[in-house]
Amino acid sequence: MTLDSLDSLVEEWRYRWHNSADPRLVGAHHAVDRLTALRPGVTVSHPQDGGVTLAYAGLGAGLDHVLPFLEQQRGPTARREHRRTTWARLAARGVPEAELLAVGCPPGRAFRPPGRQPTVVAPFRVGLVVPLEHDGTAIAARLSRKARQQYQREQRSLDRTLEVAATQEDFTFFYDRMHRPTMDRRHGAATRSVPKKTAWHSLFRHGVLFFLRERGERVAGMLCRLERDALVLRLAGVLDGAESRYRSGTYVALYVSILEWAEREGLARVDLSGAEPFLSKGIVQFKRKLHPHVAPPATHFAGKRLWLCVRRDTPAVRDFLVANPVLAETRGGLLATYFHDPYRPPRTGLRWETGGVVDATEVDLDVFLKGLPCAESRAGSTSPGT
Repeated sequence: MTLDSLDSLVEEWRYRWHNSADPRLVGAHHAVDRLTALRPGVTVSHPQDGGVTLAYAGLGAGLDHVLPFLEQQRGPTARREHRRTTWARLAARGVPEAELLAVGCPPGRAFRPPGRQPTVVAPFRVGLVVPLEHDGTAIAARLSRKARQQYQREQRSLDRTLEVAATQEDFTFFYDRMHRPTMDRRHGAATRSVPKKTAWHSLFRHGVLFFLRERGERVAGMLCRLERDALVLRLAGVLDGAESRYRSGTYVALYVSILEWAEREGLARVDLSGAEPFLSKGIVQFKRKLHPHVAPPATHFAGKRLWLCVRRDTPAVRDFLVANPVLAETRGGLLATYFHDPYRPPRTGLRWETGGVVDATEVDLDVFLKGLPCAESRAGSTSPGT
């Protein structure tokens, strides 16, 4: 066996461990999760400028997914503190210094917060999947009227075409000139991505690399994996990470073009990948334009839950809850949950209508937070957050 083939086997196994929906691998992953979560870690995130003191406890994956998102929405972090605890201690005391506690639970475990603290239960992560109907309806028809008109106008004026690429040079160009610059510019130190070697062995060798061309120039790309009857969108980027490409509608055109390609190829669905269960997540709002079905993914994230517990009633906590509507669990799907109070209207500009989100509700914070220790003034800031 050559070194290259060994690398390929290792990277493929690593990818499948984290992303496969095979019931045997999912079951093994859940067993490992339950074992490693016997003594859950706790991370307290202290704000730099008087924002919410956050804490995350439970599944280790939350340090890669949940906590960075909450910190991004909260604002700059002054420092993090890490320690270990037990589920019994966590249920009895919570995390005393935190105002907002997020707990990631493995399948089969529920978290009961101390003192009946107000709590919302959501999937640990949601997946966004576009089913392809093959009924003759144009993919662009999924877009809103305004977005569809912009798409059609720019398709003509920019002479857009989709390229399917196949060489190692194509892969290197995409990763080095598009994907990495885009991730670095948009996410900075918080960037989470797939290492280049993993992308080569587990994605490029098992999938399709697309480039969107405008007037002949490659301006955006997407590296996808083919899995039976599905196309899984994994890595994306625009040329040199240029922010102007987002404003021009290039990214929307890339997604629409790939969906059209998948439909022509007879595939059943396109997996747009996953996100944290909040309507304030940028990619949730962007991908909602394509009307995906939103639900817990069929991978090892299935069965994992996120418990969001409020410990104190402060203006900063209220600002945070209003700014970040939650996709909570409900019977038959997900429930878009918007918080509000007399000073802070619900942030309904963050739309929820798509498959899998069955309804929306507005929660009065004066009722939801009743009985919690509170600050002297509930009015505080009225900014909608990031």
